[in-house]
Amino acid sequence: MRLKLQLFTVLLGFTGFLSAQGPKQLSEAPGQQEWVDFKRDNGSVLKALVVYPENGTATKTVILIHDSLGLNEWIRGFSVRLADQGFLVLAPDLISNCVEGIEKTTDFENSDRAREAIYALDQEQVTKDLNMVYNYVENDTLGKRKISVIGFSWGGSQSFNYATQNPNLESVVVYYGTAPKELSTLKDIKSPVYGFYGAADNRVNATIPDTEKAMKEYGNLYSFDIYEGVGHAFMSRGAVEAYGPNTMAYEKSWKKLISLLK
Repeated sequence: MRLKLQLFTVLLGFTGFLSAQGPKQLSEAPGQQEWVDFKRDNGSVLKALVVYPENGTATKTVILIHDSLGLNEWIRGFSVRLADQGFLVLAPDLISNCVEGIEKTTDFENSDRAREAIYALDQEQVTKDLNMVYNYVENDTLGKRKISVIGFSWGGSQSFNYATQNPNLESVVVYYGTAPKELSTLKDIKSPVYGFYGAADNRVNATIPDTEKAMKEYGNLYSFDIYEGVGHAFMSRGAVEAYGPNTMAYEKSWKKLISLLK
């Protein structure tokens, strides 16, 4: 469908690099894409893609967490689509500079190597990385912004986990990801959590009943949609496939997502 053409007609002419040392006026470059560098405690550099809304006046921000393939073309394209809806989008490349000689996901020789790097990440460091990105937005000189988190697959699980670590998120969106194995941590969630799942994604869906029960016991909002005829990763598949179940699920989910965020 036509929206898929928009997704991959991506402006990849990044205009420069920013420093994350101190607050920055994050709406000063509408329609622009740039990289922000964050210095980790271990001396390495986390790189995050920033995509500004065209109108330059976004009051809401989305932190977009990639799947196990890293910050690839599909995630960059999705970031642009969100920015086109008026959101300021920050997409951290969580495997940036985690392997010697590899600055960003796109520097890995193939997706298998990127996946290996993802699963070798330390969970504590991932949370620290997300906190750096969150605080960067929180310290924007224009004042506080409402910040939501969206994650896909591995990133969906990370968004669920991050909700247990950060009580100040406006909303948390989990695409075919799982809750933390230690369900008692869900008591710390203060934000509404929305899930999007494929009916054929048996491994992930098997965790939903216990997650739903725990969230209800702790008085936390957890609602979800399950799309028939699709399995895991229906968003990335639906973005490139010919029209069918994945693209239909993509479009339904996209409309629901924008409604939730706005």
